[in-house]
Amino acid sequence: MDKVILAYSGGVDSTFLLKVASEVLGGDLLAVTIKSQIFPKRELSTAKEIALKLGAKHKFIKGNQLQEPNFLKNDKDRCYWCKKELFSKLIEFTQRGGFNCVIEGSNFDDLKDYRPGMEALKELGIRSPLVEARLEKAEIRILSKDWKLPTWNKPSLACLATRIAYGIRIEPEILRQINRIEEFLLDCGFRKVRIRYHGDWTRIEVDRSQIGRFLKRGIREEVLNKLKRLKSKFILLDLEGYRMGSMNLVGGERR
Repeated sequence: MDKVILAYSGGVDSTFLLKVASEVLGGDLLAVTIKSQIFPKRELSTAKEIALKLGAKHKFIKGNQLQEPNFLKNDKDRCYWCKKELFSKLIEFTQRGGFNCVIEGSNFDDLKDYRPGMEALKELGIRSPLVEARLEKAEIRILSKDWKLPTWNKPSLACLATRIAYGIRIEPEILRQINRIEEFLLDCGFRKVRIRYHGDWTRIEVDRSQIGRFLKRGIREEVLNKLKRLKSKFILLDLEGYRMGSMNLVGGERR
């Protein structure tokens, strides 16, 4: 591929891909992270730190997903419009910088989930080396551990827009509040955290082993105070705990 831009999030898959691509391409690789309100703030700083540790060139560029009307409508194809905007921007950056290719870190397991964004990648000609290599998440974690990458056991990531149920318009203030609540729970020691916003009700997902911590008065009351800013009528603790893609189970007939 010669000179390559890697869409870098700081997660398990893109960090593994960054490690491999850095060894293959050296200075002909640039890791680019999109800075946008749809991404958790702490993940942006983590991405920069890891790229520096791996000795990779890294750059932030601004995303404009919140200017895309089709994304804000939050229909079932939300991810398609998000990826289309994000990677179109990366392609423009590639052409200006003399790069030849844009790659990203989807893995082979991602093909099994409902991911309309993959269609946008295909349309734009974005390469997904981990998919092409048929590498699954478990294999990527094993290899990452062998290489002592700090992300080998990191929980899966997703943009903040995935916390909002389909059909509810994406608003910057909702994204900000969800980010603040999840940051608070992570600071309290919860490892896997999702705030799922359904309008009249908000659902909290944490790792099953940590559900009992909500019996502690201080944590429960602080979370309630923060969640009330979302103005939901009901606040629920999901007894099934954190599970990836649970929003696709709600209104699944729309898929």
